[in-house]
Amino acid sequence: MEPTFHQFAELFDQLGLASDETSIRDFIGKHAPLPETLELAEAPFWTPAQAALLRDELLDDADWAEVVDQLNLALRQPA
Repeated sequence: MEPTFHQFAELFDQLGLASDETSIRDFIGKHAPLPETLELAEAPFWTPAQAALLRDELLDDADWAEVVDQLNLALRQPA
């Protein structure tokens, strides 16, 4: 079975967030930079369901793990 590669916007859809380019940029600008000591899923702006999705995808090294890593990196950059 071949791995599935998800787009950044699809992750925002999965998280129940607006997924157009402007909304994604605004979300990252509003919440970045996250402190290096804070795990992505522990950020205070996630709902419990969103945090669980992020945590589970990384722990399971699931299809979504790569794009979750991309989100993590994007949120670590200075706004």
